[in-house]
Amino acid sequence: NLLKYFSPDVLRLIADEIRKNFNDWDFSESGRIRQSKRMREIADMSNRDFVIADFVCPLKEMRDIYDPNFLIWVDTITEGRFEDTNQAFIPPEQYDVRVTEQDAGKWARIIYEQISHKIQSST
Repeated sequence: NLLKYFSPDVLRLIADEIRKNFNDWDFSESGRIRQSKRMREIADMSNRDFVIADFVCPLKEMRDIYDPNFLIWVDTITEGRFEDTNQAFIPPEQYDVRVTEQDAGKWARIIYEQISHKIQSST
């Protein structure tokens, strides 16, 4: 739903697709950090106006490496599929939007409005 607000100048990076392209399924701490760097590099190389990076960043270090202009914390589940991720997860202290319920249409609108406001405020 969020993609439609930014089309056509948006690139969506999906972590599992990036991992598949690089054949890198290492979920150790170093593997996760490498993935954050990879996602950042791909976003930086993009010529798109907007990049939506869809990936779990359980560690602050990973979020710092990716360093988004706008951080959306999707906080809609108490536990994920992978126990090692659950154990490693440290909730972000700073974020732009915290999604607290599964309602993609509602949250896409809210996020779009917040990003638009941030862009207007910086110009």
